[in-house]
Amino acid sequence: QVQLVESGGGSVQTGGSLKLSCKASQYIDSRCPMGWYRQAPGKEREFVSSMYSGGTTSYAASVKGRFTISRDNGRNTVFLQMNNLKTEDTGLYYCATDPTSIYCPRAWGQGTQVTVSS
Repeated sequence: QVQLVESGGGSVQTGGSLKLSCKASQYIDSRCPMGWYRQAPGKEREFVSSMYSGGTTSYAASVKGRFTISRDNGRNTVFLQMNNLKTEDTGLYYCATDPTSIYCPRAWGQGTQVTVSS
């Protein structure tokens, strides 16, 4: 069973940057879309960004222009570069494979905490 392990979270002030990593425990097909999600205290989990086969990306409107998703297929790792962080970006960030894709094993990470303070 594939496991995803996130890292790179931490505490920063508004305007700061963090880079999250999500490493899979075994090979994941490069055609498998992978994404990032987050959950703020008291709120539901929400979509942040995804990367699809061929390098196509998508972002939530709230992070577009500030966050960048990337992938290193050789290292089975997905990254999320977060710049110009805002207090509303605070939350537990998860990575996950796309459960609707035939190329993906079903997997979610345990999350990495991001806290942005003013």
